[in-house]
Amino acid sequence: MPSRSKKPYVICHMMSSVDGKILTKNWTGTKTGEKSTGLYEKYHKKYDSQAWMCGRVTMERDFADGLYTHKGAKVKDASDFIADANVKSFAIALDAKGKLAWKDNNIDGDHIVEVLTEQVSQSYLDYLKDLGISYIFAGKNEVDLELALNKIAARFPIKTLMLEGGGNLNGAMIKAGLVDELSLLILPLADGTTATSVFETGAVTEMKLNKVKELAGGVIWLNYKIKKAK
Repeated sequence: MPSRSKKPYVICHMMSSVDGKILTKNWTGTKTGEKSTGLYEKYHKKYDSQAWMCGRVTMERDFADGLYTHKGAKVKDASDFIADANVKSFAIALDAKGKLAWKDNNIDGDHIVEVLTEQVSQSYLDYLKDLGISYIFAGKNEVDLELALNKIAARFPIKTLMLEGGGNLNGAMIKAGLVDELSLLILPLADGTTATSVFETGAVTEMKLNKVKELAGGVIWLNYKIKKAK
């Protein structure tokens, strides 16, 4: 697959209501929500990707074991740490200040990689090392998304990455021109709440429709190529 830079090929893979909302817990108990169970993962697996990535909020809500309590001073040596060079699949957590706590070094077999800034404490790095979790630094105060992606490609065998974040991360990624493709499952229901949308922030971005498919239960799968700014 083509790539503009050293970064992996990035596919934003999301599931939403017809009004673009992505908080699936709002649909719990609906027939449409129940029937769509498993569709998201099924279409994730259609792509030959080695990693998926979420922001801190999504990871905290769905995967992490609460929040970490920092101890001591901020880190002085912002060197990357690769816990296992033989891993083949990855879960990437953008966690600027090192807030996520973990029970293990993987999520369903996918090795956790923390993307940090220099705002973290040395105690957090020691904690990650003890758990066998890899980490990379990508910025002093805020995560530099392009640097993070370039490091991910350089440090790990990741050619294709599934972006499965919240609306803020997705929006920041597309605004920075770092998304190559959009895979969107649209469920036949209106959310009607103030829940976040697929792209909560960002810039006007043109796309080219690549595929469209009607699935069981009235779900529509759309695949777009992102048009790059010239």
